[in-house]
Amino acid sequence: MNDSSWGAPQGAGYRGAPEMGAAPAGPAYDVHGAQQTRPMPIVPDAPDAGRDADDRDNRNGDAAARVSGPLFRDEKPQEPMSTPLPTPPPQKKRAGRDLRAAIGVGLGLGAVVAGSLFFVKAVFVGVVVIAVVVGLWELTSRLKERKGINAPLVPLAVGGAAMVVAGYVRDAEGAWVAMALTALAVLVWRMTERPEGYLKDVTAGVFAVFYVPFLATFVSMMLTADDGPRRVLTFLLLTVVADTGAYAVGWRFGTHKLAPRISPGKTREGLFGAIGFAMVAGALCMQFLIDDGSWWQGLLLGLAVAASATLGDLGESMIKRDLGIKDMGTLLPGHGGIMDRLDSLLPSAPVVWLLLVLFVGSG
Repeated sequence: MNDSSWGAPQGAGYRGAPEMGAAPAGPAYDVHGAQQTRPMPIVPDAPDAGRDADDRDNRNGDAAARVSGPLFRDEKPQEPMSTPLPTPPPQKKRAGRDLRAAIGVGLGLGAVVAGSLFFVKAVFVGVVVIAVVVGLWELTSRLKERKGINAPLVPLAVGGAAMVVAGYVRDAEGAWVAMALTALAVLVWRMTERPEGYLKDVTAGVFAVFYVPFLATFVSMMLTADDGPRRVLTFLLLTVVADTGAYAVGWRFGTHKLAPRISPGKTREGLFGAIGFAMVAGALCMQFLIDDGSWWQGLLLGLAVAASATLGDLGESMIKRDLGIKDMGTLLPGHGGIMDRLDSLLPSAPVVWLLLVLFVGSG
């Protein structure tokens, strides 16, 4: 750009634009004073020079961005082109346990139960006794480890076995008497130790008497009927089918939690699956396995078993959450302990026994 572009008039009184670095002349400015007071040039440090260069680059970049911005107000600025990140493949839902081990152990237990149930009834009663004793051992061991509660195992195990046998031999009357004697034995046995903690120990012992062996006596009482093995098989099938339906439907479609504070894995959709599966299985079992049974009775039976199995599962989940454990034991790979398999069976036993007595009699 030349000097004329500034718009200054050309004439005799105009000397032109001053040279770069020259001091303007005038009465208010002394040339000699200006030379004496002229500041020394400052040499910037290397970091500052680099920062100035960066600032210039940033200003140039901002200017370029403003120049290359939208020409009209309604026009949107173009996004910088970038390579989109690949979308990760959706992860498949995974079961919380080893399914292969769980299926293998389940088939093995089913073979033992079926073999003893349809060949010799007394052998099946022995299987129930073993399950009760092991379940009591797991429960009392976890109570002692996690809460310091010393529920006496010896009277519980002996009395629990006697209750199951009494239910098979003497029916309900024998079961009630054996339960009362077992509770009394727990109270007396605990008296041989120090009095501190007596109340909580005997309370836990009486709870264990009711929770494990007493509920299991209804299985042995079902066995006394003429079609007893088929009644027990119906009870086992409905409970297993309800659990399977809850797991399958809940795993595939479950989104609404059923009881998140107790068992976060259970869903309302799983409960509906348990009800549907159990009602269908109940109709088939009552129609083809139970003497004088009807399909509509099976629908009601399946509905009741789905409810009792779910409540039993939630009940044991509440106990395990209070104890701060995941499983009651480790005897069954893929399942946990014996009590982790009895959780839904135990509360379903009296329900099935009672409804079968009401529908078709005691046999």
